[in-house]
Amino acid sequence: MKLGEAKGEKLGTAEDENRKRIFEDLPVPEALRLMVVPTIISQIVVLIYNMADTFYVGRTNDPMMVAGVSLILPVFNLLICLAGLAGIGGGTLISRLLGEQRPDEARRVSWFALYISIAISFCYSVIMSIFMEPILRLLGASDLIFVYARQYVFCVIVLGAVPTVLSNVLSNLVRSTGLSKEASIGITLGGVLNIGLDPLFMFVLLPSGYEVLGVGIATCLSNCIACLYFFYIVYRTAKRDKGRAVITFNMKAGMPGKKSIFSMFFVGIPASVSSFLFDLDYVIIDKLMVSYSEVALAAMGIVLKVERLPINVGIGICQGMMPLVAYNYASGNHKRMDGVIGCARKLGLLVAAVSIVCYELFAPVIVRFFISDAATVPLATNFLRARVLASPLMFTSFFTVYLFQSFGLGNRSMFLAVMRWAVFNIPMLFILNAVFGMYGIVWSQAAADLLTVALSLYVYGRFKKKHLELTLS
Repeated sequence: MKLGEAKGEKLGTAEDENRKRIFEDLPVPEALRLMVVPTIISQIVVLIYNMADTFYVGRTNDPMMVAGVSLILPVFNLLICLAGLAGIGGGTLISRLLGEQRPDEARRVSWFALYISIAISFCYSVIMSIFMEPILRLLGASDLIFVYARQYVFCVIVLGAVPTVLSNVLSNLVRSTGLSKEASIGITLGGVLNIGLDPLFMFVLLPSGYEVLGVGIATCLSNCIACLYFFYIVYRTAKRDKGRAVITFNMKAGMPGKKSIFSMFFVGIPASVSSFLFDLDYVIIDKLMVSYSEVALAAMGIVLKVERLPINVGIGICQGMMPLVAYNYASGNHKRMDGVIGCARKLGLLVAAVSIVCYELFAPVIVRFFISDAATVPLATNFLRARVLASPLMFTSFFTVYLFQSFGLGNRSMFLAVMRWAVFNIPMLFILNAVFGMYGIVWSQAAADLLTVALSLYVYGRFKKKHLELTLS
């Protein structure tokens, strides 16, 4: 008798059958393909629409506008990291609960995670609206950049925080039940709309000089529409399964158990801290770069977005892998779990290797796609060729963190995240900047991630050994 049946929980919905087919029955490469391909596509689209802002603003050939938009990247990423609290924490927990055949508890966790995300994002929006100027000054906004950064923040953060976070959380929760395609369509929809609406607001609806405001309006509107799509998915699934769908806004499902709430935050908080430290690294890079010149900041802003291609694809691989790993870890099918992990790791390293080759060969062409300013292009080209060399190391680092999140081991993921950013990356920025100047900042990622990978492999090796001993005993 299964655990869920012993607790009197009902199984057998269309959602259950689809999940069993993907999580239990299909060969590992096929199951991973069904989960990973949609997430990779959505991550690429997210990257394109993030770069679209820089691309369209770059058409003005105004480095101040480019720098203003680039300066906000850490603030926006911090907003997304708040989504990890409920999205990753709740999503991985839901997959584990489903692996234990406990869909009723998974349902309770889902509404709790959704309302937590709404409350947190609303508070973030209020804080940004009140303290916008000191925050932007802290990020390094000069008088030339401030007006553009303020326009972008008002639209994307103050007005758009709640729909942005909620759509990201819903994407994670929907994916955790096996609906990877539906989750990715929502994220992709927001990205495609943003790409189309950017030039409409920038060059058609708004006058010259308000291009950054136009980008901000387009981004906010796109995220709102994506959020509405996820509402429709939740409604459609609930109607099809007669109110027994796992993802729900209905508080009548009951309060999740204390253990579940603890487990959600135990993974979600480290995930958010990891994202926060990642963004703090970007903030420090911006602060150090702007001390050299606004042109250096604009060049690094372009590179930090372009280098996200292999990173985002790697994240897509990890996001697609996580529900499979979490489900099979909880259900005790460790052979299938190990197969998923090995296949996903090989795929991620292959993507990183291909990106190195392409960026080394075509760096000048890629940079000119965003801006043709004579001073910015050569600087950004050199930055990109150096930064991309860290791609395999970066993937290996965050791949291990994602694995521990899948297992529900937030303490290990927190340890690795803090070590990576607070102990290795951020101090390395200051050390190499002091010793080698501007290019020391550029090379800091590769230098720090060499140490991070060594530590990550050691921690994961210790876990595997202990886990194997427990299994054999």
